[in-house]
Amino acid sequence: MNLEIREARESELDAMVAMLERDTITGTPRAREDYLKSFREIAEHWDNQVIVALLDGRVVGVLQLTFIPGLSQPWRAQVENVRVDGEMRSLGIGRTLMEWVVERARERGCGLVQLTTNVARKDAQRFYQRLGFKASHVGMKMHL
Repeated sequence: MNLEIREARESELDAMVAMLERDTITGTPRAREDYLKSFREIAEHWDNQVIVALLDGRVVGVLQLTFIPGLSQPWRAQVENVRVDGEMRSLGIGRTLMEWVVERARERGCGLVQLTTNVARKDAQRFYQRLGFKASHVGMKMHL
């Protein structure tokens, strides 16, 4: 498998959006201009990245990686919006993406990698646990 993992390019936005919008739990479509604005805002920040996995040049995975300074941990890596193309699951793409994230976090001096996953995503929870993630907190959100 010829898998490349790197920072996303604006030209790959449509492929990333397609994966996000196919999500049956959180795939609420937005206008393309809104996605583009968000992508550009993320790209402008040194501590934020949109990362893609490409298989033979085709976007098959995406995630957002944010590095956060803190008082309790000098730095932490926050992973969000992890998606792997539904046709490409169980090929090790998600595992490779997350291993890449952990390595980047180590390089940046992070003390931990954290993420949240929807409580309905039982398969995702098992996946992250197999990678060594532990359920340690109760996540809460307030939509504004």
